[in-house]
Amino acid sequence: MSESPMKRVLIVGTGLIGGSVGLALKANGFEGEVAGWDANADELQKALERKAIDRALTKAEALDPDVADVFVLATPVLPILDWMQPLAAVLHESQFVTDVGSTKREIAAMASKLFNQPGKARFLPGHPMAGKESGGVELAEATLFKGATWLFTPLFGEHAPHPDALALEMEWRRSVTRMGAVMREMDPARHDEVCAWVSHLPQMLATALSAELEDRFADDREGMAAVQAIGGRALREMTRLGASPYSMWRDVAMTNTKAIAETLGALEQRLAHVRENLKTPELRDEFAKANKFRATRS
Repeated sequence: MSESPMKRVLIVGTGLIGGSVGLALKANGFEGEVAGWDANADELQKALERKAIDRALTKAEALDPDVADVFVLATPVLPILDWMQPLAAVLHESQFVTDVGSTKREIAAMASKLFNQPGKARFLPGHPMAGKESGGVELAEATLFKGATWLFTPLFGEHAPHPDALALEMEWRRSVTRMGAVMREMDPARHDEVCAWVSHLPQMLATALSAELEDRFADDREGMAAVQAIGGRALREMTRLGASPYSMWRDVAMTNTKAIAETLGALEQRLAHVRENLKTPELRDEFAKANKFRATRS
């Protein structure tokens, strides 16, 4: 077995996803150092205590080009964008950067300008489709990515990558596979369009439903008790995502606004169609389409 070219990894953002990356790396054979940085000092200390990272860094230390071979940006999307320019200015062409951001169009566009050019580090945008309704390193798990799809949106250009950077990318891909994830490649714009439907819309729907229930029953103690007692599994599952904090979704909404708005508009029209046909055979047709979608793809 050849020696791994990946010796040192820096995780920028040591919350649920970043912490799980650190734990998963260690649980699946990575024997190098995992360093970490987080804007929240308490979160960084917890990551150290949970052994998701081996060493906690200051921001100045994290921007030292000699601190790691592989840099994993695991913050929300807007901080990822903020980190890209200072990293691009100091890293060598033999180094490798990736991210786990939930949207990819803006990250890929900035990466195309700042990385993957002569003298610049290599950047591979990524997005593991894994998570929980709440964040924080306390919820991080080494098995979080097992069975999950890990999306990559490669940047295309004429510049040939430095051999060392390419070797690091290949090793990172192997590490993702060892974590139990299934890799899939997509165009960045297509990624954001599809994720708007399969991830962002369900979140907005759960948020709207949960907020509406709160408005309707918050001042009706008996009604709220009845909702909670009668709702059952269906309601619990539909409102589970409603527990997700705004801080986890702000950047998604801000960087994929158009696609999310289009999905919401389409769903609004669909709901209006259902409302208008509650007493007609058209409702049966809607159920038939819904049944077909689940039955043929489950």
